Amino acid sequence: MYRVLYRKWRPQTFADVVGQEHITSTLAHEVEIGKVSHAYLFTGSRGTGKTTCAKILAKAANCLNPVDGNPCNECAVCKGLDDGTILDVIEIDAASNNGVDNIRDLREEANYTPVHTKYRVYIIDEVHMLSIGAFNALLKTLEEPPPHVKFILATTEVHKLPATILSRCQRFDFHRITPEKIKSRIMHVAENENITIDDDAALLIARIADGALRDALSILDRCSGISTHVTSDVVSNAAELAGKDYLFELVDNINTNNPSEVLALISKLHNDSCDMERLCSELINHYRNIMIIKTVKNPQQLIVCTDIDLELYKKQAENTTLFKVLSCITTLEECATLLKNSTSKRTQMEMCAVKLCIPDISSDNTALIARIEKLESAVKDGKIISAPKIEVTKPEIKEEPKPTPEKKKENELPPPPPPPEAPADEASADVDTLFIGWGEVLQKLDVTDKPLLGILGNSSAYIRGEFMLIKCDNPIFSQFIRQGNHANAIKTAIFEVTGKKYRLGIYKGEETSAKANDPLADLVNKINNL
Repeated sequence: MYRVLYRKWRPQTFADVVGQEHITSTLAHEVEIGKVSHAYLFTGSRGTGKTTCAKILAKAANCLNPVDGNPCNECAVCKGLDDGTILDVIEIDAASNNGVDNIRDLREEANYTPVHTKYRVYIIDEVHMLSIGAFNALLKTLEEPPPHVKFILATTEVHKLPATILSRCQRFDFHRITPEKIKSRIMHVAENENITIDDDAALLIARIADGALRDALSILDRCSGISTHVTSDVVSNAAELAGKDYLFELVDNINTNNPSEVLALISKLHNDSCDMERLCSELINHYRNIMIIKTVKNPQQLIVCTDIDLELYKKQAENTTLFKVLSCITTLEECATLLKNSTSKRTQMEMCAVKLCIPDISSDNTALIARIEKLESAVKDGKIISAPKIEVTKPEIKEEPKPTPEKKKENELPPPPPPPEAPADEASADVDTLFIGWGEVLQKLDVTDKPLLGILGNSSAYIRGEFMLIKCDNPIFSQFIRQGNHANAIKTAIFEVTGKKYRLGIYKGEETSAKANDPLADLVNKINNL
């Protein structure tokens, strides 16, 4: 029966393990000097050799003729553990055996001595999946197991383990394997399997694997099923890197602010049964690649793509700015969160596409910075479009004959003086002015009142006399503002920014007032009038 490559080429000794020399050398030395710990914890991402090293350690600890801390793979114990005739090494999947009863059975079984080996070894994979009760049931046995019992715990999410478990184990952290080492291993396996593979194809497989040698061997296995001569094109087809032309087309139209074409492409993809959440995720990764190109000197080391796609990425990076890229990533991340609970994923994705094409309607700071950068670039290039001049016709004023002054009557009182002008603050008491320092207020609330900051997302504020009117679309805000602690937090933040004390209120004006006092619009008018 055919065996897949990652099982066929699983390492049988510590020397065969790739990229984890800092761990394998220590384990081999402990076996060689006879100081095998009672409990080990192997952590790291998938495909880095955790379970493989656990099996090798279990064999080496029980081997009748170990060689420099490695199992000989020739004695009866090694062969029995390989073919499954010796059952003293038990592998447990904690994802499906995560209850208290499973751990109780393990404790009772651990009291029995092994039949054919020196140690009974329990390899518990994905140990973070155990329940709290199961962890508590394992604690005492893990701390003081019988002398013939060894535990090897493996997990990809060590942060989920209780501190009581971590303190009882000897911990080893497995690193992601470098692309160069994965490529070398792929070339070795391909040579022994009579598979012809190009160097660039092997390197592309190594980069796609993202540090997991098992994933790399799986991709090589898939490529060998397509063709006996593995090229970069074969790898692209096998790993589904090809056929992403619609992403480049979408981004091109976003860069040219063409929402009609973007919406038409989304409609076509939707009709072709493209999942909107996957499309959003692919766009985020696409913009991430553009961001890497604009910020890193050698982007090919951090981007998984073909050479042709890399040139397309570079071309798109030249036609956009870094602030635009960051703004698009932020908008897409928000859309990805909303898509999970949206009743109409297509509509949500279309709304996001419109925001990407028309950044002026976005109110986040990144979009505002992008607009300012675009304006500054236009000023430098001298491309400012002058505002249309409105000719004002002055009405003709007819001179009327001056009345002849009348003689003052005797004992006539002089006319009363004109009323004094109202102060500037009172004159503007009925005028709403956009408060441009509201972003600084939100930054201070990020430190003093985080729950309130979450409510005030995409909010703004207006000054009306002695009132600071807050405009917030979140219906919960009216409840928060009535609570003394939240109101005091806002007043304190406003005072620290402005140096004045304002009374709080809720803004209920029209949207046109915000547009009339848009600071960017004022900036454009000032530049045009230079």
